[in-house]
Amino acid sequence: MFTGIVEEIGEVTTLNPSSSDGGTTLTITLPPSSSLLSDCHLGDSISINGVCLTVTTFSLSSPSSPPSFTVGIAPETLRLTNLGSLSPSSRVNLERAVRADTRMGGHFVQGHIDTTATILSKTPDGNALTFRFSPTSKDVLRYIVYKGFIALDGASLTVTKVNDEEGWWEVMLIAYTQEKVVTAGKEVGETVNVEVDMTAKYVEKGIQGYLAGMMEGGQFPWLRNMVERVVAQGFS
Repeated sequence: MFTGIVEEIGEVTTLNPSSSDGGTTLTITLPPSSSLLSDCHLGDSISINGVCLTVTTFSLSSPSSPPSFTVGIAPETLRLTNLGSLSPSSRVNLERAVRADTRMGGHFVQGHIDTTATILSKTPDGNALTFRFSPTSKDVLRYIVYKGFIALDGASLTVTKVNDEEGWWEVMLIAYTQEKVVTAGKEVGETVNVEVDMTAKYVEKGIQGYLAGMMEGGQFPWLRNMVERVVAQGFS
């Protein structure tokens, strides 16, 4: 579990699609002064551009090298995210898994990507930037609401506009946020990883189950009567 508050921006050292164990590995280098790995253990979870991944090796800062860590990436993760497009020197958002005493400055983020989205426009607004996104999977739009939460490349952001018919939404990055996340440096045509607010999914499933149960139990006679009237009028 994460908060969507990016702690550090790291740099890709290697993306190896044919590691010794037959999978794909990603190695990230941190700034020499970074404390991200200060309490790290093998098996810990770190969010990389919004994707929850497991630390398989790590090394702390030394006089000869900066701190770095390696994670494994499953084939399904490569299919659902944009991690496969990373290359050496790519910059990525990083956040450690949340602790019980962490302030919830963003929102509950699982690190489970729903889809990717393409940047349609990038528009200055004073010292802020407004980004418009179009998702690869349009299904996620039903979970995106005006002033709602959304995680883009792991950063917790607020939806400022949404258009279901045209299939896009917008967020605004203030000057401070632009310095703290990689999204600010991306251009039109590039992609971001998207995780919608999981609360919306639970609410949707709960309501669907409730309505289905009520319908099966015949507890909506008024709805049945209304439908019967509409059908009768349509065929009369």
